[in-house]
Amino acid sequence: MRARLRTLLVVGLAVALLVWFLRHADLASVWQEFQEGRVDFLLLALLATGSTYVLRAFRWQYLLLPLGRPHFLVCLKATVIGFAASTLLPARAGEVIRPYLLAKREGFSPTATFASVVIERLLDMLAVLFLFATFVVGFSSGLTTTDPAIYSALKVGGLTAFGATLVGLVVMMGLAGHPERLERWALKIEGALPARLALVVANLVRAFVDGLAVVRQPRRMAVAMLLSFPLWLSIAAGIWATSRAFHIEMSYPAAFLMMTILVVGVAVPPPGAVGGFHEAFRIGATVFFATPNDRAIGAAIVLHAMSFVPVTIAGAILMAKEGLSFSSASGLAAKPAEDQAP
Repeated sequence: MRARLRTLLVVGLAVALLVWFLRHADLASVWQEFQEGRVDFLLLALLATGSTYVLRAFRWQYLLLPLGRPHFLVCLKATVIGFAASTLLPARAGEVIRPYLLAKREGFSPTATFASVVIERLLDMLAVLFLFATFVVGFSSGLTTTDPAIYSALKVGGLTAFGATLVGLVVMMGLAGHPERLERWALKIEGALPARLALVVANLVRAFVDGLAVVRQPRRMAVAMLLSFPLWLSIAAGIWATSRAFHIEMSYPAAFLMMTILVVGVAVPPPGAVGGFHEAFRIGATVFFATPNDRAIGAAIVLHAMSFVPVTIAGAILMAKEGLSFSSASGLAAKPAEDQAP
């Protein structure tokens, strides 16, 4: 009953966001924008978007090396399945399903593998905010904006998020460098838990610390950070190419700004960032690039489709080959914790 209520709330939020997104749209004009879109730029955007999953898999394989040597194709398949699951299932379930599937295939600890996903998210945030700062410092002089207050708020928010991400990374490095401290905290918690549950908690803590092994190696961590930039430069290329396909005057560095806005948009609860992604792009295009509303709406719909539909189809095909359905995959989120039990 609770799961059904949560699903209804999520769907209701997605519908509300889409209604808000389309509130001033002239659908005939939006259709005209679709027809006038440049196919060459859209194909470039599709290629750039597809390459991001290859780059993600390559970086993930590198982050997992302290645990073993995972096969690249296993990393790629798990990545595609994970993103497909996050598109269709609530609570970003793919972020748990992805490491679980890889751990099962490669014989790794699911919890240790999940720790690598946490590291990925910190590296992603640092890369996005660094590129955003690059735009602000070096390329924002020609920006057309109808509301400087929004831009100022975005800069303050970006700086705050950058600081918070650095703090999170430092804390993670501290935990990885001194695992005995984390284990001592776990022992204190264990004292207040039933014996079996306490043992599960202890095993989870140790496995998670094992997954942070890459953080204990500054050189490897630096390489992982460098590998994050081709990934996000490729994502920015997809945003830029789609915008140019819809005749939005946006330089490639300006796509770093739009990318930062979209990162905020995809944080909304509905699977696939439905509504939030669209509205974030519409706001960015109309406020910062003087784009007509219907043109921004058309570009947002196409960019979202290219970002989520191909990977969802590919993920569904791969899941079928693995003997999984999206309904059965939703039950995998609890598996990592269960698998740590003796």
